[in-house]
Amino acid sequence: MTGMIKHEDVERVRQAADLADVVSRTVQLKRAGTGEYMGLCPFHDEKTPSFAVRPALGVWHCFGCGLGGDVFAFVERRDGVGFADAVEILADQYGITLHYEKGTEGHRRQGSQRSRLLQVNEETQNFFTQHLMSKEGLAARQEIGRRNFTKAQAEYFGVGYAPRGWNNLTNYLASKGFTQKEMIDAGVARQGSRGVYDYFRGRVTWPIRDASGRTLGFGARKLYDDDTIEAKYINTPDTQLYHKEQVLYGLDLARKTIIAKHSIVIVEGYTDVMAMHCAGVTNAVATCGTAFGFEHAKIVRRLISDDNALGALTGGSSVIFTFDGDAAGQKAALHAFRFDSAFLTQTYVAVAHDNLDPCDLRLKEGDAAVQNLIQTARPLFTFVVDTTMSHFDTRFETGRVSAMEAVAPIVARIRDLSMMDAYVRRVAQKLSISPDTVRAEVRRFRRSLRVRDENPYLPDRRERSRQESPIETAADARITAAAQPKTVHDIIDRTYLRRLIELDVNNRSQEWRSPRYRVPDSIFLAEQLVMACVLQLPTAVDETLWTQQLTAQSFSTASFARLFDAINRAATNEDGTWKGLPKPGDSIPQWYHAVHREGGIALSETIDALCVLPLPFNLDERSAADRRAIGVSDQSDHAHPDAQSTHDLRFPTPTDREKTDVGNAMRKMVDVSLGIRVTSLQKMMRQTTDEQQKINLLQEITNLKKQREQLSHEAFDGQETVVG
Repeated sequence: MTGMIKHEDVERVRQAADLADVVSRTVQLKRAGTGEYMGLCPFHDEKTPSFAVRPALGVWHCFGCGLGGDVFAFVERRDGVGFADAVEILADQYGITLHYEKGTEGHRRQGSQRSRLLQVNEETQNFFTQHLMSKEGLAARQEIGRRNFTKAQAEYFGVGYAPRGWNNLTNYLASKGFTQKEMIDAGVARQGSRGVYDYFRGRVTWPIRDASGRTLGFGARKLYDDDTIEAKYINTPDTQLYHKEQVLYGLDLARKTIIAKHSIVIVEGYTDVMAMHCAGVTNAVATCGTAFGFEHAKIVRRLISDDNALGALTGGSSVIFTFDGDAAGQKAALHAFRFDSAFLTQTYVAVAHDNLDPCDLRLKEGDAAVQNLIQTARPLFTFVVDTTMSHFDTRFETGRVSAMEAVAPIVARIRDLSMMDAYVRRVAQKLSISPDTVRAEVRRFRRSLRVRDENPYLPDRRERSRQESPIETAADARITAAAQPKTVHDIIDRTYLRRLIELDVNNRSQEWRSPRYRVPDSIFLAEQLVMACVLQLPTAVDETLWTQQLTAQSFSTASFARLFDAINRAATNEDGTWKGLPKPGDSIPQWYHAVHREGGIALSETIDALCVLPLPFNLDERSAADRRAIGVSDQSDHAHPDAQSTHDLRFPTPTDREKTDVGNAMRKMVDVSLGIRVTSLQKMMRQTTDEQQKINLLQEITNLKKQREQLSHEAFDGQETVVG
């Protein structure tokens, strides 16, 4: 196919693109074991981390929603692009030049619509920043200067100027080789009755970037009274790149601090973000031309790692909203209150005196006042409750009753019973009403709103969806009768098992005919460990055990039996001869994709899950170089967001301990398989009346028991002997 990216370039990008680095630009990852990281899934809303990343294998998988894949699959899913686009995005990020089959640069420029739109935006940003210092840009410089921002600060935030006129930008972009359709699709130009014209004209501009620093769109402020667009601020219309409900201005600059502090400050405007950062509050961001919504909340939760485990370890994260103290600010606070339940963490609101926004507060009182504003933020619940009651004349009985009726639904939404009771007493005291009367009104609304009585900040809190499916209920009963997951490994085991049950019960494909829940846990876990070892540490697998002791019939779990055949096909040459499992130095991605190809769609999710499943082995015997090669850091418990890895996605030489551990895991599984066969033969022997058949069955049982004894001797009496 003309214009296809050369395979060797795709592999170069894969090697350069550290999966932990790419993912951590969207998700805050936390160490969950040797070479394993966990975070909140960016592709579905969850409150317990189930998104696992294994940089050593270049694989990620969510045990909650079932999505997974390699670094390209992550970018495809994150950005909503195809494979070629994902390769080009990562190539640009890591500075790799791509070459195309039977093509020239022209083919490259036509190869990716999304990449082209990103290029349009970058050239547009260059155009705006160049014109900020032009003669015509004086009005824009004066507007920025009046707000006490220096030239260096304006450059840091990418402030620019869109010159007046109808085709300055379009002519510039055309000279760079961009088509009018690309300009329109990027949102920087519009189609008029007399042709294409500039969308941004005579305005101060700010680039709106994603967490990786790529320009997705622009915001612009009106400067001239004769501007034909009356709105004071305008933004890029929704495009393939830019969706105002899914972007936060300043995120590229604030991301590091947000992740480090587990805290975010949400302001209302571009200059407010600038003021916050200049005052030292470098975790501030702003929504872009829209109110804070659920999509914004999902982004924030992933960045601050808003989950139970973090709250237990650090005392919790925080979300701080800033609003003006006027009616509009109060309305905005009430709107933000709608999303308080989207967070496990405490939410706060900071309101400056005299209705000053952060930019004006810094201008009038300096940086210290801005810092103090954040430090003195009040809980959002307190602000909303007090604001609601302030709208009533509480000097009279009717006003006090009306205020109680208005505030009761708000207090009723508090999830924590102890906190709810504190607010009941607060309301009762302010309104001079009996606490029992207020409590009764709150509980009435609590029942009508169906709010559960719980403490959301306890690390052991059980997370469930609003509507539990019968599958999930059955899975929970199957997994455990009472115990709650305590560690990341517990969470993975439970969610993985639940997912297998769901696939079996729904019978989504012919690959899942045997219900998982009929397989005893001990058998399932033994089989699961072997399959995870073969995918993650194939170089440590004893091929004699694999080829001579195991068959598809050795597995009780249907999906693992299918996977066994797929692995064998991946380890077989085209002529049908056995080429063997991977050796040290072989490509990890090639093995991963070979198994995926042979397993097909039906096994894709299982393969991804097994590739990130934590193995009960330690890697302490490895050299420092080997540990780095498989994604293990000796210095930090967290993946550094901007770490440039020199990882090599090739299988390292296994340690003696790994060979022993993997060998023993395989022997245990073979032993389990033999035990099942013995039990089955014993049952047949009891049922048959044919004496010769009984003798034959007894002989077979005896042989199987001898094999089990030999395996037991190898696994336990000979642990010092290295397998393979």
